[in-house]
Amino acid sequence: QTLELLENRKIDIGLIGKPNSLKNLDFCAVGEIEDIFVATGSYLENLKLRESSAKKLRNSLMLSSDIFRSANVMLLDEKNMTRLYIDDYFTKNQVETNQILEVSNMDLLIEFAKIGLGVSCVIKEFVQTELTEGILVEIPLEKSLGKREVGFAYRNTVALSDSIQKFIAFFNNLAE
Repeated sequence: QTLELLENRKIDIGLIGKPNSLKNLDFCAVGEIEDIFVATGSYLENLKLRESSAKKLRNSLMLSSDIFRSANVMLLDEKNMTRLYIDDYFTKNQVETNQILEVSNMDLLIEFAKIGLGVSCVIKEFVQTELTEGILVEIPLEKSLGKREVGFAYRNTVALSDSIQKFIAFFNNLAE
């Protein structure tokens, strides 16, 4: 949606995950994120795919394919950059899902996972506390999703306002 708003000149700058193709955009990286799949321990136990200890789950990578096939997999909507990234991962790694629930934002994905509605794909940095406290369990993958760059995107075909130029310069200075 942010890319669409940039293309239609409805916004001047947007914070996004770096797309494969930048088209008429410049990208100022500000950090990395890592997408992971999480669920509650009780949800996994109800699927009968998890032993009683999270440690055994972490050591049993074969289970992730069974989890995705059996679970309610909660993802962002199909136009979202993260969703496109996850769909590409599923295709390349032949991951089968039978039940996908589309959600409009990351906060809902996190809350739905916390109340035990299924397995959510979330940004690890957003659920670090829940992982540490054991509220959510990370689903180990046979092949990691890897980290992605996030940053500010802006059109390179239009003159930028002075405030946008200063904003970009500020982040470029932080990166140096």
